[in-house]
Amino acid sequence: MDGPSGTGKSTVSRRFARAGGAAYLDTGAMYRAVTLAVLRAGLDASAPEHEVVAVARSARLRSGTDPDAPCIELDGADVEAEIRGGPVTQLVSAVSAHPAVRDLLVERQRELVAEALSGTGGAVVEGRDIGSVVLPDASLKVYLTAPAEVRAARRAAQDRKAGRVADLDAVLADVRRRDDLDSTRATSPLHAAPDAVVLDTDGLSVDAVLARLKELAHERGLLT
Repeated sequence: MDGPSGTGKSTVSRRFARAGGAAYLDTGAMYRAVTLAVLRAGLDASAPEHEVVAVARSARLRSGTDPDAPCIELDGADVEAEIRGGPVTQLVSAVSAHPAVRDLLVERQRELVAEALSGTGGAVVEGRDIGSVVLPDASLKVYLTAPAEVRAARRAAQDRKAGRVADLDAVLADVRRRDDLDSTRATSPLHAAPDAVVLDTDGLSVDAVLARLKELAHERGLLT
């Protein structure tokens, strides 16, 4: 499941995984956790790649794959709330643009998916390069999209619900900034894989998106 921020990837991916008895992996949370480690090391967007990569390599990450209780830990502590804050959001696109960081995390993501397939037998993985890079042979690839204004409104609502301050204009500017950075980076830019099903979630409820995903999974024999 790929797509820019605010398209509903996390919500529908978790529900889709739950419906199919599959594991769930939020790869974006992994990049955010590494970004938090970079911030804790006192680095910023201007830091040399080798310094950022050194931090990424030394960071101890654990990604829970239970859709009912997904979690992300950094050096033994749950950082789910902290990685959603403004400082990480501002820096994550720059950190994830480093090729060596992506190589490191893609390898770990593939390991987690392999573990999930040997256990539950299925996995729903969300991110920005899952269908195009991480799992190019996936049986079902979906690319979620929606206008920037719609996505910004969703992100602002999520922030407020989580108790974070959210100015809609500022959130919209950040959504557009991240879209530009993610889609123009040299390594694994954000785009729909050629064989992905593109689904515009504007005007669709979570239930409607989930119903469409189930239809697609049934068509491919992934759900019975």
